[in-house]
Amino acid sequence: MRQSHQLPLMGLLLFSLIPRQQCEICEVSKENYTALNPLISTMINSKYNKGIQAANVLLSLRLGGFLSQSQDQQLTEKVLLATRSTEPSLTSGQLALAILAVGACKGPDGISKTSSELVRDLENKFQTEIKNMEEHDGNPLTNYYQLSLDVLALCLFRGKYSIRKVAEIFKPGNKNYYFHEQFSVDTGAMAVLALTCVKEKITRRQNQTDRKAIKNIVNHTKSLVNEILFQKTENGLLGNIYSTGEAMQALFVSPTYYNENQWDCQKTRDRVLAEISQGAFRMPTAAAQILPALMGKTYLDVNKDSSCVYGSDSFNISTQEPVSVTPAVSPSEIEVYYSVVINNQIDNTTVSVPNGSVFLDVMEQAEKENATRFSFTAEESSWGPYITCVRGIKANTNDRTYWEPLSNGKPLSQGAGGYVVHAGDDLAVRWSTY
Repeated sequence: MRQSHQLPLMGLLLFSLIPRQQCEICEVSKENYTALNPLISTMINSKYNKGIQAANVLLSLRLGGFLSQSQDQQLTEKVLLATRSTEPSLTSGQLALAILAVGACKGPDGISKTSSELVRDLENKFQTEIKNMEEHDGNPLTNYYQLSLDVLALCLFRGKYSIRKVAEIFKPGNKNYYFHEQFSVDTGAMAVLALTCVKEKITRRQNQTDRKAIKNIVNHTKSLVNEILFQKTENGLLGNIYSTGEAMQALFVSPTYYNENQWDCQKTRDRVLAEISQGAFRMPTAAAQILPALMGKTYLDVNKDSSCVYGSDSFNISTQEPVSVTPAVSPSEIEVYYSVVINNQIDNTTVSVPNGSVFLDVMEQAEKENATRFSFTAEESSWGPYITCVRGIKANTNDRTYWEPLSNGKPLSQGAGGYVVHAGDDLAVRWSTY
């Protein structure tokens, strides 16, 4: 009888977790760093690098090592101040991102700015998310992207979470991975990063009771990676231009789950660089999410015990009132059509706005002209203004309802605060479910 060379289950799983050489690393070479200047300039000089919104920028630039020591200190203080003053109102994902950013490395004083108190606050917010899911048909207070950030931050900063619960809620096929029945690539990518961190922590413990958890997490990660690769486009993007950065990170940390011929990393990189040169990343969050992958970095490189790497003072953080990211345009007026769509009810109007206005400017002008029909509220997010309420009807995650901005019948590729409208556009906000 032929001797079996099959490894025992635990040994096989541990063998599969040994990191191998990543797919051909396609980071931008140092001699081509000038191609990244538009990203760095956008992040540092945009009006959206203030308050908690600066966390994306700080995390990305710390991973890339592009900040000077003074810039790092300014951004870190912005995030810490916002965290201390607004912590109760922060979503779980916002707090998780702040923890990742301020604890990404150890400053020149030899101190990582994360605190056990912030991590405990995140533990509580994560448990509130889980409770809401149990009470409202699996719907979190926020979304699975933020839940993945929660788990990643708790994992990296030794917070408490249930491994069994993580394996349960991040099971592939869960409705929260999908938006209008379309798989969300950036959500899946963030889940891969979180699950990879949890898996590595379990593996290091080498506890036999964790075998089932490891097996489940390995299977979940493999399925999510396959979903991400299924969304690969002919031009090399993974999903769309804004999801590609985090998808690249996910593929960097999970090379054992796909064959090298399934993804041409250099093709993806070259496409992203072409998009940068065409001004695709005018929003700081978009710039922040693509930069780490172009540097060959991932959020798993966050290390509170590693000293921060500093660059030069070639970029300036403005201390004055920030200016709009909208490019300069001529002052001439354009006309667009604007509608509010609630089920079968449509209220529409024609609005005149300055050439170069964004979608939100149209909403504001319509509200000025008729507040009864076109009133709305919006909240700031890392992606700019997010429409929360129109005509008194509020978006609700428990019901999976939201206000969907549309241009000529298609969902916006950018947020309402970043999408530049054009003469004759047919714009609308539609009450929708996801």
